[in-house]
Amino acid sequence: MTYAMPNFAPVAFYRRILDNLSDAVLLFDPALSLVYINMPGEVLLAVSARQVLGAKADQVFLFSDQGLEADMTRALESGVSLTRRNILLALPLHPATVNVTMTPVLDDVSPALLVQVQQVDRHLRISMEEQLLAQQNAAKMLLRGLAHEIKNPLGGLRGAAQLLDRELADQEQREYTKIIIEESDRLQSLVDRMLAPNKPPQKSRLNIHRVLERVRQLVQVEAPAGVSLIRDYDPSMPAVYGDSDQLIQAILNIVRNAAQAVGSRGDITIRTRIHRQVTLGNRRHPLVAKIDVIDDGPGIKPELMNQIFYPMVTGRAEGTGLGLSIAQSLISQHGGLVECASVPGNTVFSIFLPLEKEHE
Repeated sequence: MTYAMPNFAPVAFYRRILDNLSDAVLLFDPALSLVYINMPGEVLLAVSARQVLGAKADQVFLFSDQGLEADMTRALESGVSLTRRNILLALPLHPATVNVTMTPVLDDVSPALLVQVQQVDRHLRISMEEQLLAQQNAAKMLLRGLAHEIKNPLGGLRGAAQLLDRELADQEQREYTKIIIEESDRLQSLVDRMLAPNKPPQKSRLNIHRVLERVRQLVQVEAPAGVSLIRDYDPSMPAVYGDSDQLIQAILNIVRNAAQAVGSRGDITIRTRIHRQVTLGNRRHPLVAKIDVIDDGPGIKPELMNQIFYPMVTGRAEGTGLGLSIAQSLISQHGGLVECASVPGNTVFSIFLPLEKEHE
């Protein structure tokens, strides 16, 4: 059996192949002027081909490692491929760690340099997301099983305390039954919160900034006077398809955590941005809303970082350890994900929500 070349011009065919690769591909002439960039390259560098074609390498990689241009020249002169690993690109929208492979295209008529840029942190991020999702599913099963095991004996305990309270004449003794009833009610409320995320979201088209303003107002009322909540919103943000109540609850849990972290004085910034071509779980989304909750508190202890989305894990003695677990579960039901990065003075919880309507 023979296969025929697709019925369109070969150049267009090869361009289509390059545009469907996951890595950025750039082609430079001997003077290191850009003559071609594929679509993933435009996405990675946050530029359009029209803007950068003809630009010199140091302008294309303006924010990259300063030694990269010298390596490109060396590859062209030697005719040998070179690879630079773990180069940090401080791009305008977000930093990226990349591997850069420079391959000379030896041609007597028009020699060129083919540069392939592989985003390393994207692969690491996908792996981390898969781990978070697996962690969340395990936590959900544990949480629901635990809640059901607690609920029935808890009701019996409260009922027995109520009956005993009616039989006791001594007011001092009745204080003990009152404590049992109150603590049973507190545990019942805790169990209800553990089971709450199971309710499916009732999604509709909504303005995410209205959700964030509601959260900001609620936390501002609760927080001490020395805590400032700063807005940094992207006005071009499209509508999100989601359940307003569930999104308020999820984001409120995260912002409240930030308020507790900064204590009596500090800054909390709520920032929104649009990100393109983001992989969540095993699916790549053309447009994603990213909501960052940033606080300048003391940060999260390194030993807790890999466990903070588990239920009952908390760095505060008075905390229940359910807020982040519930937030992750609610965001997951919207096809999104919550991530965290923390150093002293800068803790960032990032919420990713797909902007496609099919998640409705």
